[in-house]
Amino acid sequence: MTSHDVLYAVERLRGIAVRTPLLTSAAFDDLVGRRVVVKAENQQRTGSFKFRGAYNAVAALSERDREAGVIGASSGNHAQALALAARLLNTKATVVIPADAPNAKVEAIGALGARIVTYDRLNDRRDALVHQIAYRDQLTVVPSSDHRSVIAGAGTVAWEMLQETPDLVAILVPVGGGGLAAGTALAAQGHNPRLKVIGVEPATANDTHLSLRAGKRVPIPPPATIADGLRHTEPAQLPFEINKKLLADVVLAPEASIADAMAHLWRDYRTTAEPSGAVALAGLLRAADRLPDGPVGVVVSGGNVNWSTYRKLLDISMDRTGRTPHAAPVLR
Repeated sequence: MTSHDVLYAVERLRGIAVRTPLLTSAAFDDLVGRRVVVKAENQQRTGSFKFRGAYNAVAALSERDREAGVIGASSGNHAQALALAARLLNTKATVVIPADAPNAKVEAIGALGARIVTYDRLNDRRDALVHQIAYRDQLTVVPSSDHRSVIAGAGTVAWEMLQETPDLVAILVPVGGGGLAAGTALAAQGHNPRLKVIGVEPATANDTHLSLRAGKRVPIPPPATIADGLRHTEPAQLPFEINKKLLADVVLAPEASIADAMAHLWRDYRTTAEPSGAVALAGLLRAADRLPDGPVGVVVSGGNVNWSTYRKLLDISMDRTGRTPHAAPVLR
């Protein structure tokens, strides 16, 4: 894959995906000592960047395959995106999601008309279930990350950022399966090969961090993190091959820093992010002094969060009591 794949996706998504805004905050710039632009993909259709890749992939199918229908697995955001893409392109979608997915995401998926199949993320083999259903019902599998068109669609986020702020020296993105990081790296390579793309993972979900250092995909046990969209146990294959060559680094964000990033996004940018969506800003808070001098971009990848969870996490971060907060127990 090259930056040309991203450019093809830009044209396919033109007038379909929202060109989401870049947000700035003088207060946050002062805090980290540099200019920061935040790409608000929480304002994308279905509330996350995932719509870009899902639509690009479904639109690229042959007419026959598209009519038969599509299937994908997700913690929620890719499922919503695939459901909307299928509706817009006059086909049907089946989505396989964990039984403990946030209610806000499950309700949104159902409202878009997709068929929902749930699985136990600790005991069931998700991908085997997806392929079993796909074979039985003659559906095309659209993965959340491990797909050329999905990666290219995700790369349009960075392409838009660089059209508006071409002087960025680094872009920080959350890493789950790795598709957003890979698409960002491809877009950055086409713009300026010296631009650094830095992935950010929850410290407890560090499969890509470990894999890049080992030079091969390293599986981890199902991780416990408030960032439910980043609970991957192994990087997706195609994104990993791209990230291994193009990603500058992966920063690890502890749970408390993710809650702090959500609070900063609300307080300084007046925008709402889910934990997974705030991870890249958490990485910037921890690694700002390790970045080259100059302006940086941060992708807020999504905003689909239950109100009760959001409120509790912000309370933890914004109402300091003098002890070190730890966000994970909120969800137990």
